[in-house]
Amino acid sequence: MSTETSPRSRIDFPVAGASVGILAAFVVVALIIPDTVSSWVGTAFSICANIFGMYWQILLLATFLIALVLIFTPWAKARLGNQERPDFGRFSWIAMIMTTLLAAGGVFWAAAEPMYHYATAPPYFTNDGHSGFDAVAAALATSFIDWGFLAWAILGSLGAIVMMRAAEKGMPLRPRSLLYPVLGKRAATGPLAAVVDVVCVISVAAGTIGPVGFLGMQVTYGLNSLFGIPDTYPVQLLVIAVLTAVAGVSVFSGVSRGVRFLSSANVWMALALMAAVLVLGSAWFVAKSYFSGFGLYMTDFFSMTLYRGDTEWLSGWTVFFFGWFLGYAPLMAIFIARISKGRTVRDLLISTTILPPIATTMWFTVLGGTGIYLERQSAGSISGPLMDGGLPAAVMAISDKLPLSTVIGIGFLILTMTFVATTTDSMSFAMSQSCMTSGVPSPKLRAIWAALIGVTAAVLISLGDGGVDALQSAIVITAVPVAFVMLPSLFAAPIYVRQMAKEQKVA
Repeated sequence: MSTETSPRSRIDFPVAGASVGILAAFVVVALIIPDTVSSWVGTAFSICANIFGMYWQILLLATFLIALVLIFTPWAKARLGNQERPDFGRFSWIAMIMTTLLAAGGVFWAAAEPMYHYATAPPYFTNDGHSGFDAVAAALATSFIDWGFLAWAILGSLGAIVMMRAAEKGMPLRPRSLLYPVLGKRAATGPLAAVVDVVCVISVAAGTIGPVGFLGMQVTYGLNSLFGIPDTYPVQLLVIAVLTAVAGVSVFSGVSRGVRFLSSANVWMALALMAAVLVLGSAWFVAKSYFSGFGLYMTDFFSMTLYRGDTEWLSGWTVFFFGWFLGYAPLMAIFIARISKGRTVRDLLISTTILPPIATTMWFTVLGGTGIYLERQSAGSISGPLMDGGLPAAVMAISDKLPLSTVIGIGFLILTMTFVATTTDSMSFAMSQSCMTSGVPSPKLRAIWAALIGVTAAVLISLGDGGVDALQSAIVITAVPVAFVMLPSLFAAPIYVRQMAKEQKVA
């Protein structure tokens, strides 16, 4: 279809309609029979995690290893997108990549997960003869497995290369193009292509709506803890409305301004908070914990990644996170392909597979390690609120035990909101792009998706934790087909990188 046609005529209405319709149906049914839906989703989640969990572990590991090998090949000098100069400066580019993933868990999970694993040692260490292990190192290393190299590799490396190469060959910037290595140009049309797009849009919608709804409940907890503001549904709605409005303003500013500005601001704010927590807490304890935790992560990397000793525990932690990140992978490939034109393959792989995971492990150590330090100083000071109040309680408890507690607490709440606003903005772009037959989505279409994310989250939190939890679990269910969509990237990315290097005469 001609790119000169109107924006409306370029929308793929069957894909857009099916995506919105399925999400709407889920919300309506969840409102009518919430307990039944929660039970259905829970059962399906357990089945998917048990059957496909090992496949996901192997897929993420293979993706990381292939990306790592490609970095050291001479082919990695090839530039992506047939473009000599990048569209964005290095700092802005990396900031956009990092904040898109970290948004969902960058604050609350970083503070809470290490404490969970410290309070109750993971079965990998307790059930398999690891006597005398360092509980702090074990807690951090387990968190690194969930949020480290493998998570980033599946989100931004091989899939983005395949997506960009397919676009060079005339394929649309849509999830269906990830099947280009096996179907060729036939991947662009037909029922299978539409199904792939719909499944991937629903998957990332669930993964984005869940954290937005979760945020509404968590920020109100923090506001109640800091200022005594009532932790009620109207306040949660106000938080979501503000978040959606911020994302909407960013949408109309465009990717080159809106997402770039929010992402850069997020990174600087995160660095300031890290420095403050280190200075006000125990920098020495955090530094020791980081090296011991990262060292254990490296020495036990393969055995922890492929651990299958306790499938019930895995479905609540590692396999859950792997499924969540897989659900994001196709649309993250779209977004990263959009912002990475002109970068070399080596740039892309290092800046998605190496640098962000290292930054993430540092972030988790500063927040989680400080929480463990405070817990060791006063037993129950962090773990008690965490067990009673859930994820946000850990952040608030850590803030409360530090000097300048109110300032630190406010900083964490603002950072969380801007992180999720960045994700809402970038994923609304990717969702909109997935619903286009050609061209790029208009700001109006992106704003509609951003608003739908906010409205759906607002409706689901009226059910309490159950509605959001059901949607969070649903992304793991949708990760089953998405994992097979990502599979061709394993063999196709090296082939395409070699082809690009030969075409550009750089290897």
